Amino acid sequence: MENELIHLEGFDIRCLSVNTLVIGSGAAALNAAVSLHSFGQHDLVIATSQWGGGTSNNAGSDKQTYYKLSLSGTQPDSVPEMAADLFNGRCMHGDIALCEAQGSVEAFMNLVRLGVKFPHDRFGAWAGYRTDHDNRSRATSAGPYTSKRMFEALAGEVKRRKIKILDRHQVISLLTDRVKSRVVGAIAINTRQKDPSKAFVLFNCENIILGTGGPAGIYETSVYPLSQDGSIGMAFKAGASGQNLTESQFGIASVKFRWNLSGSYQQAIPAYISTDKKGYDRREFLNQFFPDYGSLTKAIFLKGYQWPFDPGKIKGYGSSLIDLLVSREITEKKRRVFLDYTANPSFGESLAFSPDKLDPEVYDYLKNSGAIKKSPLERLLAINFPAYDLYKEHGIDLSKELLEIAVCAQHNNGGLKGDIWWESDLKHLFPVGEVNGSHGVYRPGGSALNSGQVGSYRAAWQIFRKYKNTVRETDIFLKQSKEEIEKELLLAGKWIAAGTRRENKKYLLEIRKRMSEAGGIIRNLSRVTSAASEAGETLNNLTDWIGAGSVRELAKTFQLADHCLTHFVYLEAIREYLAGGGRSRGSYLVTGDDNEAIDLSSESIDSAELCNYDRAIERDILEVNYREGKVFNKLVKPRKIPAQNLWFEKVWKDYLEDNSEGC
Repeated sequence: MENELIHLEGFDIRCLSVNTLVIGSGAAALNAAVSLHSFGQHDLVIATSQWGGGTSNNAGSDKQTYYKLSLSGTQPDSVPEMAADLFNGRCMHGDIALCEAQGSVEAFMNLVRLGVKFPHDRFGAWAGYRTDHDNRSRATSAGPYTSKRMFEALAGEVKRRKIKILDRHQVISLLTDRVKSRVVGAIAINTRQKDPSKAFVLFNCENIILGTGGPAGIYETSVYPLSQDGSIGMAFKAGASGQNLTESQFGIASVKFRWNLSGSYQQAIPAYISTDKKGYDRREFLNQFFPDYGSLTKAIFLKGYQWPFDPGKIKGYGSSLIDLLVSREITEKKRRVFLDYTANPSFGESLAFSPDKLDPEVYDYLKNSGAIKKSPLERLLAINFPAYDLYKEHGIDLSKELLEIAVCAQHNNGGLKGDIWWESDLKHLFPVGEVNGSHGVYRPGGSALNSGQVGSYRAAWQIFRKYKNTVRETDIFLKQSKEEIEKELLLAGKWIAAGTRRENKKYLLEIRKRMSEAGGIIRNLSRVTSAASEAGETLNNLTDWIGAGSVRELAKTFQLADHCLTHFVYLEAIREYLAGGGRSRGSYLVTGDDNEAIDLSSESIDSAELCNYDRAIERDILEVNYREGKVFNKLVKPRKIPAQNLWFEKVWKDYLEDNSEGC
């Protein structure tokens, strides 16, 4: 890696020339760096706004799931079957599904080799269980902190290999060649620097691996960790296409400490209560919508298996009716909602737990888990005591206090478009992890972790075998990128001259409120159209309204601009889907009017029109591209799972000849 100092627009800028820049420090980004280094490409550097600040190191659930091919038991499984299950989740390309299935065992065993403690029996069998949208038992877990354990193992390997890390370096812009066909570099701000004129860092690079996670910073109600923001907007600005941006997942989560309340937290069957803003006027608000004790407790229990909100699981007193009721209590009635692990759900006058009234599925699970106990807390401890300990470690004792909840944004199944090597249509850019939109509408729980590991490995392999060229000379790089660099520096100078502005926080809150209201679990065309228009107006004027009084504020100001562009592109994608006749699917319910109230009458719920993929807008993948202030949309038919020719001699020949079409 070469290091030079250049002077532009009054800024003294450090310019680093390196073959591959890895942006981000989550599990996918770190696996890409480790894989690339293991192949022999040592000319790489990791730039991250906060080491370990992303979702991987700061998120989880009761027993956070890693989804992979089944490796034990008598139930048969195969790569084609796993690929088919991923593909059948709709709007996912079949060749990518095949890659994720084929690479799952290698990716999983690599984590095992690095020290992630997934459970196995004394014979070495990797036990599994069923997760949401999973017909088999492919799921495994290293506990509530599965992705954190992955981060720790990969971070340890990065440091063991002495891969260069630039912490507190927030990348604010991707640089392209003049025709925007490929990336050639990036601009970052070193937030440890006090002097704005010396805070900028340029990267002249052959490849960029982008692992900045989902668009966490654009939602008001979110379970994404506070330390994560996301930076997908700079990729849109550079010319990379997005896909499936309509498909975010939402679910019930705690808000004081941000954590997903899936699995054991629901299977323990806590009481759902609401209060007024001050914590008085306690009510069990679910009861009036369920006909009996059995249906109420079953719906709560199934929230564990069926954690993401799903409009297809509302009818018949389904588990997702609970999400709607929680949302309505908070947004319409302006009340606070809690889980109470010290009290059972009551029905009628009875406050006692009634095992004899439970649905057989619920009773059998609790009995087999040794959890036919008197209280939700006792049941939680019997099913999964680390789930209780986790909250206690964060200052919340479920045996003594209520747990405040909301329906929160949790994961974006869409993101940047990529091919089977996770390379964007903006060449030499490799989005990995959640920022890559490889998932379809209904992904099995835990498949995102597998996708991040498989995709980052494949991206590293493609770079090593195809793009290991030496980096262009600095003067050639500057000639290509000077105009783009100067635009960002002039913007920085403008914001520094304006100084600290209170409006920065105001516009960030507006962006988040707009996105959660129009792009949350309840969507309608009228509201989304208005929101997209407002977002576009804000985007056109934002640079004139905001400012920065320090290097850290400058980095946050660039992040605010990134959020503004991101939420505009996402809202335009949602508007296009609804305008084209797209119906309820995934994790959102489409309503036909702009009525603020959620109609939860049985007639309304039973008549809700679900997507059945007989319309092009539903059947095909919606791709978006941002150019010159506008979003351009196109529909692309999902590629089918390819038929493989696995005749050994052919595969061997292709491999030896490095035939990218064959291997």
